[in-house]
Amino acid sequence: MNSAKLKMIISMTIFGTIGIFVNFINMPSSMVAVCRGFIGAIYLCLFMLLTGKKISFSDIRKNFLRLVVTGCFIGINWILLFESYKYIGVANGTLCYYLEPVILVIGAAFLYKEKISPLKVICVVIALFGMVFVSGVFPPSEGAVLSGFGIALGLGAALFYAAVVLLNRGVKDIDSFNMTMVQLFFAASVALPYVLITEDVANITFDAKTVILLLVVGVIHTGFAYAMYFGAVRELKSQSVAVLSYIDPMVAIVLSMTLLNEELTLWGILGAVMILGSTLVSELKK
Repeated sequence: MNSAKLKMIISMTIFGTIGIFVNFINMPSSMVAVCRGFIGAIYLCLFMLLTGKKISFSDIRKNFLRLVVTGCFIGINWILLFESYKYIGVANGTLCYYLEPVILVIGAAFLYKEKISPLKVICVVIALFGMVFVSGVFPPSEGAVLSGFGIALGLGAALFYAAVVLLNRGVKDIDSFNMTMVQLFFAASVALPYVLITEDVANITFDAKTVILLLVVGVIHTGFAYAMYFGAVRELKSQSVAVLSYIDPMVAIVLSMTLLNEELTLWGILGAVMILGSTLVSELKK
């Protein structure tokens, strides 16, 4: 296994654990997102200063427009995802969001002329159906009605995040730490007005537990994990990125079941097997 795939697996595993930490943070998820964005950016800045890594203003300047656009896209992605949760719930919103790997494969084929491997496509489709089962939206509950607007929001979140991954391919001559630091800052800056408008920020309290958990989410799950993730996706084919992306929800489901005592149905178990199996098969050498 090459280093890029290992970075991808590690970052996806870290992303999959964030729900456990956020579950114990007593504030709106959109506020958590803004805090993690700013904390992640500050962490990467301090990390580079303390370890002697260069904050390359010349490299940032060369890629500034693309970094600003992708950073803003991340912020828009957060906003659309949170809004989709309000209309169609977390399970359905997450399911729509995880169409992103499919969009990524199609986009890379058109923009970067990546040859689509039949095996990879099959694995992406199987993993997607696995996500349907794991999410709990199938079989549908009686009387369940989905909002078309909520679905559109979830798909919009997926589209913007796929755009971030694809556009990051065009970022040249800059390391993942400098790149991610700028992107997280602009992502949080874009999401901040949304939080100020939609949340009662004045009544949000910061106790010791909240501060510690926010630091963990901001440093580990955002600064460190995003830098590793964006560094990996620049080296991997989109089809590998697409399949390995499903490690995130898989880890989240397993941890929710074991640590939060959330029930996993037989359909959910089938979905988990499909996600893990397709991930394994897609990465096995001939």
